[in-house]
Amino acid sequence: MSKKVIIPIGPYHPLQEEPEFFRLFVEGEKVVDIDIVLGYMHRGIEELAEHKHYDQVAFLVERICGICSNSHPFAYVNAVENIGKMEVPERALYIRTIIAELERLHSHLLWLGLAGHFIGYNTVWMWSWRYREPVLDCFEMITGNRQHYGMMKIGGVRRDIKDEDVPVLKKTLDELVPALDMFKGAVMDDPVIQARLKGVGVLTRKQAIEWCAVGPTARASGVDIDIRRDDPYGAYDKVDWNVIVEKDGDIFSKTVVRILEMYESVGIIRQCLDRMPKGEIDANVKDIPPGEGIGRVEAPRGECFHYVKSDGTNRPLRHKIRAPSYMNVATNKVAAVGQTISDTTITLAAVDPCYCCTERVMVVDKKTNGKIMDGLDLVRLSQEKTEKIKKALKQ
Repeated sequence: MSKKVIIPIGPYHPLQEEPEFFRLFVEGEKVVDIDIVLGYMHRGIEELAEHKHYDQVAFLVERICGICSNSHPFAYVNAVENIGKMEVPERALYIRTIIAELERLHSHLLWLGLAGHFIGYNTVWMWSWRYREPVLDCFEMITGNRQHYGMMKIGGVRRDIKDEDVPVLKKTLDELVPALDMFKGAVMDDPVIQARLKGVGVLTRKQAIEWCAVGPTARASGVDIDIRRDDPYGAYDKVDWNVIVEKDGDIFSKTVVRILEMYESVGIIRQCLDRMPKGEIDANVKDIPPGEGIGRVEAPRGECFHYVKSDGTNRPLRHKIRAPSYMNVATNKVAAVGQTISDTTITLAAVDPCYCCTERVMVVDKKTNGKIMDGLDLVRLSQEKTEKIKKALKQ
C-alpha cells in the first residue's frame, strides 16, 4: 500500500497569479483528495462600498478583478437600476453590451494564451496574446484605458462610441476572425493537444450542477446556462447569438467552449454596432429610492451577482457580491481528484480562476457563533501591525 503524501500548492506559487492554497493528498502520482483554502486576498470591498456614495462604488467594484473589470460594475449598476426600476437609454444598452463582449474576447484570449503556456505550447501563448492587443487598443480608443474602463454608471454609460470609431472596431473584428480560425485549427485539430487535454480534469454534468458551476466551466460539462439569454440585460435580447455547450466536461471541452464563444462575441459586437440607435447615453439618475435590487451579468468566467440594499440615502446600506470564481474554484474538489499531479495543476487553471474574486472573511466565536470583530476592527488591526513593522525596520 502506497503512502499518502501531502503536496502544497500555494499560497504563493509560479502557476498562480494570486495567493491561494491547494493541499494535494497524493498516493504515488495520483491525487486522492484536495483541500482548498480561500481568503488570502480579502480587501473589504463590500464594507468599503457601504461607506461610499453610489457613483463611487462603480469605480470601486472595478478593482475586484482586473480581467473582469467591466463585469462587476455592470452587475452593480444593474442591481441599483433594479431597485428603482430605472429605464436606461437604448443606445447605452448597446454600448454596455459592446464593452462586455470586448471584455469576453480579451479574457478568453488571455486564458487561451496561459493555457498554452501551462502545457508548454508557447506558440499558442504568443499568438493569442498578440491578437489580444488590438482588442485592448479598442478599449483604449473608446474609454481611454486598456483595463478598468470606467464606462458603467447608474442609468447609462460615461462615454459614447464615436462614429469614427466604428470602422476601427469593425476592422479589428475582421482581422481577429482569421486568428480565431487559426486557434480553432491549432487547438481542436492537434492530436498532441487532444492527447494532453481530453479526458483530463473531467467535471461531469451531474457534478457541475451539484457544485453550482457557472460560465464556460458549466457549459463545457453540458449545462446549458447563460445569464445573457436566461435573464437578458443590456442589448442581448436585441441581437442573434448562440450559447456554446460541450458535453465531455474535460479541459479540452473548456478550451473549445471559450474558442467558439469568441466567434459569438464577434457577431454580437458587429450587430450592436450596426443596430445601435442614436440618442442619449445617460438617464441622469439623481436619487436612489429605498429598496433592494439584484444585478446579474455573464462575466467571461460565468455569472457575476451583485445585491444592493438602499435606505434612500446616497450610499448603499448593504452590498453583497458573488463572483464566478467563488463557485468554479470549488469544483476542483471533484475535477482534480483522480488526476496525476501534472494534470491537477492544469485542472486548477482550467476554470480560469480569479482568486482575489473569492475573498470572504468572518471572525466569529466558534462556540457561540457570535461576532468577535467587524470590518473597522480589521482595519485597526492592520494599521497597528503596519506600525509595528515600521518600528521594527527602523531599529
